[in-house]
Amino acid sequence: MDHNIYLLATDPKNPCRDVIHSRDTRLKVRVFCLNEERFSPDDNELQLYGYADDKLLAFETIDIIPEDAIDLLDAIKWYASYIDKPQMEILPEDPRPGQNVAMYGQ
Repeated sequence: MDHNIYLLATDPKNPCRDVIHSRDTRLKVRVFCLNEERFSPDDNELQLYGYADDKLLAFETIDIIPEDAIDLLDAIKWYASYIDKPQMEILPEDPRPGQNVAMYGQ
């Protein structure tokens, strides 16, 4: 398959709650605006991050299966273009201070 087609589900009550759907696979990705809402990453899902101007976004898969993980980056790139931020850098970890500190001694 050359290119997946992505669709966007929006929540009319919360503009920060978009969900990206792949038309051709089972991939679904929830978008969180970290400047406006709390986010607790799910250990069973994949998370990536990106800045859209001064807004930090988190992208978290929904019920990910291994075959769909490869499409995650393409889905986020599609979303970045959709929101008119095609140069958005996609980050592997939460860039906020203190968010990636390992808990030792527990």
